Amino acid sequence: MTRPRFVWPKLAWPRGSRLGRLIIGLNVLALAILLGGALVLNELRSGLINARIDSLTTQGELIANVIDLAATVGDPEPMLEADRASDILQGLFIPRSQRARLFDAQGHQLADSYVVADRVEWKVLPPARKPGQPAFRLPMAEDKAKPKVAEEARRALEAEIARARLGEPVAGTRLSENGDRVVSVSIPIQHVRAVLGVLTLEAGDVDQIIAAERKALLPFALIAVATTLISSFLLNRLIAQPVLRMARAADHVRLEGARAISLPDISDRKDELGDLSRALEEMTDSMSERMDAIERFAADVAHEIKNPLTSIRSAIETLDLVSDPAARARLLGILQQDVGRLDRLVTDISNASRLDAELSREAPKAFELNLLLAEVIHLYAAQLRPGDAPGSVRVTLDASGAPAHARVLARETPMGQVFRNLIDNARSFSNADGEVRVVLTREAGGLREAGRLVVTVDDDGPGIPPDNLETIFERFYTSRPKGRAFGGNSGLGLSIARQIVEAHGGHITAENRKDADGRVIGARFRVDLPEASAGGHHHGIVRE
Repeated sequence: MTRPRFVWPKLAWPRGSRLGRLIIGLNVLALAILLGGALVLNELRSGLINARIDSLTTQGELIANVIDLAATVGDPEPMLEADRASDILQGLFIPRSQRARLFDAQGHQLADSYVVADRVEWKVLPPARKPGQPAFRLPMAEDKAKPKVAEEARRALEAEIARARLGEPVAGTRLSENGDRVVSVSIPIQHVRAVLGVLTLEAGDVDQIIAAERKALLPFALIAVATTLISSFLLNRLIAQPVLRMARAADHVRLEGARAISLPDISDRKDELGDLSRALEEMTDSMSERMDAIERFAADVAHEIKNPLTSIRSAIETLDLVSDPAARARLLGILQQDVGRLDRLVTDISNASRLDAELSREAPKAFELNLLLAEVIHLYAAQLRPGDAPGSVRVTLDASGAPAHARVLARETPMGQVFRNLIDNARSFSNADGEVRVVLTREAGGLREAGRLVVTVDDDGPGIPPDNLETIFERFYTSRPKGRAFGGNSGLGLSIARQIVEAHGGHITAENRKDADGRVIGARFRVDLPEASAGGHHHGIVRE
C-alpha cells in the first residue's frame, strides 16, 4: 500500500497574500543584508590588517635596531656587515606564518628567513596516475599566469623597498610570488641618519584568519536562516492568512449581500487580530440589526400609508356617486383629514429616517438643560396647537429641584425634539382644561459616578394600559384618546424620543400616576440623562 505524501500546510508559499509575501520578503532581505555584511567582513578585515601592520612594524623596528647595533661597522662612513646581519636574522625567532628579508642600501637581498631556516614551500601532490593515464599537467592558462604573477610581485616588492630606502617605514598589502595576499612592512635600517639597508617583514595569515572567522560564523548564519524562514512562515500563518480570510469574508458580504460574516475562529486571540475579528463580527451584527430595522420600518411605513390612501380612494370613488351636498361635504372633510394625516406621516417618517444621520453629523456639546426646557415651554405659551382653544392645555415648568446650571453633554436640537414630542403626546391625552407639568430634578450619583438629571412630563389624562407601557415606544403605535380625531398622531413621536435619549446614554420610561386609592390619574414619562461635569464630559456612553 502506497503511503500518502505528507504535506505541511503551515509552510505553504503565500500565493494569494501580499502581506504574507511582504513579511517573508522583508525578513529574507534583512537577513541577506546581515549575512552579506558578516561574510564580507570589511570591518574585520580592515581591523585585522591594521592590527597585523602594527604588530609587524613593532617587530620590524626591534629587529632593525638590533641589526643596527650589532652589524654596523665603519666610522665615519658606516656600512652593514652582511654576514653578521644574516646571522642575527637567523638567530631571532621568526614565526612560521611570517617571512623576513634583509636588503642592503642598494636594494640587493642579503638574507631571507625562509632560506636561513631551511624552509621550503610545499603542497599536496596530485594522486598517482594509473597505467595508461596521461601525465597530470596544469592548464596552459595557469602556466602562463604564474610567471606574470611572480613578476608583478617582484615589482611591488622592489617599489616598497625603494620607498623604504628613502628613510620612512612602508606598510600595506601586496601579492607574494605565489599569488597570495600578504601584509608587508619595510623598515629602513638607519645608523644616525644614514640608511644602511631595509628589513622587510610579511605575513600571509590574514586570509586564513578571515576564512576561519567565516567558518566559525557559518553555523550561526545557518541557524539564523532557519529561524528567519520559520518565523516568516509562522507570521504568514498567524497574521497574513487570517487577514486574507477576513478580507475575503468581507468581500463575500459586500458582493453577495450576506448579512452574516464567516470569520476565522480567532476571536479568542489576545492580540490585534482578535480585536479586529471581534470588531468585524460586532459591526456585521450591528449592520444586520440595522437592516432588519430598516425592513421593519419600511413595512410599517407601507402599512401606515396604505390606511389613509385606502380611505382617500374610497372617498374619491364615492364622491361621484353622492349628490347630497351634506354628504359630499363630509366626504371632502374625510379627504382633507386623510391628506393631513398623510402629510404628518410623511413629515414624521422623514424625521425618523434622517435621525441617525443627524445624530452622527452633529457633535455633542455641553449645554444647560433648564434653559432648553424653558425655551420649549415658552414656545407652547406663545403658539397654540391647531384646533385647540386658547389656554385649553397649559404647560408648566418646575426646575427648583435642579442646580441653576444643570448641564448635559448632548445635541441640543434633537434633545429639544424629545421634550416637544413628550409634551405633544401629553397634551393630546389631556382634557381641554388640563395641565402638562414638566419637572427637572437632579439625583446624586455614587462615589465614582456622576449625578443624573431627571425630567418628568406629567399629564392628567386616562393613563396608559399596563400592557402597553413598553409598546407605546414602538414605531407607529397609536392609541386615540376619547374625543380626539382619528389620525391626529403618527405613532413615531415616542419612538423618536427613545432613540435620541438612548443615543446620549440616557433612559426613557413610561408609568401611570395614581392617587392614594390606587386609581390612575394620568401618565408620566421620565427622561434620565447623565450630568455633564465642569469640563463638559459625563460618564455615560454617547453613541455616534
